[in-house]
Amino acid sequence: METQLIILTFRECATQYGLSEADVREFMDLGLLHPAPNAPGHLQAEPDHLARLARLHHELGLSKDSLEVVMAMRYRLEQLQQELARQRARVRQLEAFLHGSGPVIDLDLR
Repeated sequence: METQLIILTFRECATQYGLSEADVREFMDLGLLHPAPNAPGHLQAEPDHLARLARLHHELGLSKDSLEVVMAMRYRLEQLQQELARQRARVRQLEAFLHGSGPVIDLDLR
């Protein structure tokens, strides 16, 4: 799945997502947001990621440190879901091979 990245100024981020420029800078310091390459004063992020950060920060009132923990847990969950899908594919493949209906092919879905 290809990710869609957008490039915004800090001010555009404040307007569209309700994150102040100070919030954006702090999120960048924490590694939750990343600067856009070759565009000083801009950030690069997935729209869903920005919306999720804004919602967690404003609607749920999570502190920036808590956001860092939540986002790290979410990232780890996504990694585990991908690994689970890969392992399930390997099991299906092995079952098909054991039942004589196909060869085993190395599935590297990373």
